[in-house]
Amino acid sequence: MAAPDYNKAQYLISAARIDQLPADVGIEVAFVGRSNAGKSSVLNRVTQNLTLARTSKTPGRTQTINLFALDEERRLVDLPGYGYAKIPPELKEQWRKLISDYLTYRKCLRGIILVMDIRHPLKVFDLEMLAWSSRSQLSVHILLNKSDKVSKSEVTQALNSVRETVSSYPGQITLQTFSAKKGLGAKGLREVLDKWFGGDEDEDEDDEENG
Repeated sequence: MAAPDYNKAQYLISAARIDQLPADVGIEVAFVGRSNAGKSSVLNRVTQNLTLARTSKTPGRTQTINLFALDEERRLVDLPGYGYAKIPPELKEQWRKLISDYLTYRKCLRGIILVMDIRHPLKVFDLEMLAWSSRSQLSVHILLNKSDKVSKSEVTQALNSVRETVSSYPGQITLQTFSAKKGLGAKGLREVLDKWFGGDEDEDEDDEENG
C-alpha cells in the first residue's frame, strides 16, 4: 500500500462521544498530549496545512475528538488536550473519559503520537499514557516538541533522560525531538506514520532529529 499523502488531509468530523465517530474500520493514528504541548501545531506541520487543526494561544481549545481523513481508509485523530489548570474539574473529567473511551474501544487505532513539551516532559498524564499503551500493547511514538526553544545540549539531555525512563516500559516506544514551529523532525514523524499506516517503508534514516 502506498504511503498516505499527508498534504491532502481533510477535516472529517468532530465527536463529543465515541458513538458519534465513523465506522470502526481502516486505520487511525491518534495525537495526544497535554494542553500546552503543541499537539495541534504538530498536526498542522506534518500535513503542511497551518489551518487544519485548530490552534490557539489559550491551551485546552481541543474539546472533542477531531478526525482528519487522509483517504478512505486512513485517518489522523486529534484527541482533547489534558491538564490545563483553568478548565473546570467536571470538564477535565469529561475529557478524560472521552480520551479513555476512545483509546479503550476504538479497534482501528494503530498507534499513538504522544506530544510533550521538551522543557516539561513525562508529566503525570504522559506517564499514564505510557502505562496504558504498555498494558494494551499499542505502539507509541513520543515527540519532544518545541525543541527550538532550548539549546542543543538541553535537547540531548532531555532526549537521553526520556529515553532512559521509557526503557522501563514494555512495548514498542520510540521517540524523537521535534519543532512544530520550524519543521525539525517532520520527516522522521512521517516515516513513523508511514509504517503504521502500512505505507512503503523508507530505510533511509538521515533525519538528525530522530531519537
